[in-house]
Amino acid sequence: MILIRFLIISICVLYILRSLVRLVLPMLFNSVINKAQEQARHQQNYQQHSRPDGRVKVDHIPEGKKGTVPDSEGEFVDYEEIK
Repeated sequence: MILIRFLIISICVLYILRSLVRLVLPMLFNSVINKAQEQARHQQNYQQHSRPDGRVKVDHIPEGKKGTVPDSEGEFVDYEEIK
């Protein structure tokens, strides 16, 4: 008797949970997708407004080449031709 009662209650609870999941999950997924789309739109609008077309902005100008060896003073490795 206790086993049959437990099985009936378990089946009812599982059926109710399954029904709730079918209703709640699509709404949850839609809200996540809408948030992602809104963030993408916001980021795209920010990128379009932050840089006007045709203008170049240079943030860093590197100093001249320091410590590089000129081509006339490079290393030379002797080699022998083997026949």
